[in-house]
Amino acid sequence: MTRNTSIPFTVSKDDNFFDRLGDYIGDVFYDILPEQGFELRDEQIYMAFQLEQAFKNKHTIFAEAGVGTGKTLVYLLYAICYARYKGKPAIITCADETLIEQLVKKGGDIEKLEKSLGLEVDVRLAKARENYVCIKKLNPLAEITDDEDILSVHDEIPEFVFDTSAVMKSFERYGDRKEYPWVSDEKWEKIAWDPLQQCATCDWRHRSGQTLNREYYRHAKDIIICSHDFYMEHVWTKESRKREGQLPLLPEASSVVFDEGHLLEVAAQKGLTYRFNFENLTNVLTGYMGQDVREESLLLVEDILSLNDEWFELLGETAVPVEGSNRQDIPRTDTMVDMAKRLNGMVQQLLEQLVFDAELFSMDEYHTKIIEEYLEFFSYGLMNLLKDDQGIYWLEENDTTTSLVVMPRLVEDVLEKEVFSQNIPFVFSSATLSQGGDFTYLAESLGISDFDSFTVASPFDYEENMKLNGHIEQEQTMKWEQIGAQLKDNQGHTLVLFSSEKEMNQFRKWADTQEWDFRMLYEGEYEISATVRKFQKEASAVLCTHNLWEGLDVPGEALTQVIISSLPFPPKDPVFQAKRKHVSDPIIEVDLPYMLLRLRQGIGRLIRTTDDHGVIQLWMTEEDKTLYQKKIDDILPVEMNW
Repeated sequence: MTRNTSIPFTVSKDDNFFDRLGDYIGDVFYDILPEQGFELRDEQIYMAFQLEQAFKNKHTIFAEAGVGTGKTLVYLLYAICYARYKGKPAIITCADETLIEQLVKKGGDIEKLEKSLGLEVDVRLAKARENYVCIKKLNPLAEITDDEDILSVHDEIPEFVFDTSAVMKSFERYGDRKEYPWVSDEKWEKIAWDPLQQCATCDWRHRSGQTLNREYYRHAKDIIICSHDFYMEHVWTKESRKREGQLPLLPEASSVVFDEGHLLEVAAQKGLTYRFNFENLTNVLTGYMGQDVREESLLLVEDILSLNDEWFELLGETAVPVEGSNRQDIPRTDTMVDMAKRLNGMVQQLLEQLVFDAELFSMDEYHTKIIEEYLEFFSYGLMNLLKDDQGIYWLEENDTTTSLVVMPRLVEDVLEKEVFSQNIPFVFSSATLSQGGDFTYLAESLGISDFDSFTVASPFDYEENMKLNGHIEQEQTMKWEQIGAQLKDNQGHTLVLFSSEKEMNQFRKWADTQEWDFRMLYEGEYEISATVRKFQKEASAVLCTHNLWEGLDVPGEALTQVIISSLPFPPKDPVFQAKRKHVSDPIIEVDLPYMLLRLRQGIGRLIRTTDDHGVIQLWMTEEDKTLYQKKIDDILPVEMNW
């Protein structure tokens, strides 16, 4: 079959593109794919017809399709054909790296389409900054550390990075987290980009892995794949980057697909988050004091630094730890609010002084711009905090610094204006988009007023292939022992889902005292896709995770048991506390919908193909059973045995 990089069907000047597209899609699903060994599925055909209308009318559509419907192949086909028709790439955004891996891995959905249809798809990955190594951090650390993992990363850095005489033609892409799978998440944080770095003024900027990878993916012809977080960062920074003479993070798209689109609101909030710590403001203003400025400005800077120090000291003293979260709640006291108002007023005053100083003295223009940008950023964050009931804020602490984090409570107005006002098709794809067939909750939270929707069920025979057992938790150690017995009875082959990292670590502490005949893998030990590959290859392994409730796709004998260690209710952290505060019944309107949706996703990890089989072990407390069993039973694919 001839490989093809143009529209994979002919369109004459008298033809309507969508008429010819419909004919082609029909041929693909009725004839071409079945000849290649793919199963003909009515659910897939129905979904294809619905998506065709969305692309034709440039609508937003919620495509809720159960596991096994082949929804990915459908949206990929439309996205690729439409991208070539419009001459702009489609953007596919995924909830996390495991979903991205499913699309692009060897034997993944894109490669299947390429081989079956004779296509050559130009697909490129756009990743968030924290996925790239930071040479400014790695280089000095390599001089003093004896950590073999970090030194191995340094050894892998191409020579041109350190050779200032190297010309750009010799530059190549490097620095992606996936290239160093042996590095744990904890160690990666020491050498990866972080918010404290001023990339715009960095000496390594033009030869950094982040810069070179961005230059590469911007030229994609068919598809750019990124995370929800990265897409939202693009949306929020697009205009400011243009003002600064920079390109937006992503090019204009012909269409956008949100895979696991029910998680977009969280990414939108995260993308609008303001993160501050004491060192940031100190570093920026110390640089300002080093410029040729008036004494009036210097005195104002000293006052700001003094108040900032005093404010962070107050935040640290009054912050309250949150169970199961690294976020500390900050009481909204009159003193805290008053100090924030004074600090914001001083920053606004300094921004005005900066204009005079830049005109009166020979300040470095680029440096002045960096100072101005940070002060505006700082002020915007404070204003979000000061708006009554509009901002969510908390404190985070690690070994080196304390950070104040501020995010907006609602994002629908901004999303409506900045995203869904575009006249292009938007596709939300997931097995869990609605609540009992109603898509209103998700649509309203994202600022979407006009949309199409449909639901198709999974074609799998769950009654035949899945067993679901319920268990009551009495005491934690006893529960770990019973889960251990379930792992041994199944000889591994198990995914264990925890509601939080803390719960996973509690189990690990117990499990490390036991002997196992199979490998125990834990999220965070390695780069996540490397951990998943180890789980797939070592058929008897056990994978313990607190994040992979959605997206994980491990068909076959490697996964024949899913253990859900507790009902996945949302944490009591400031983000969810803000949601609870603004509804009449927090349990019914916030906690329960979140838990049921996540539970549906977790159960969906077991049966991935018609040949899969296995058992779900679901743990809960006696109180949970009393309160929520009826709601849980309503969303289960099979009856639960106790």
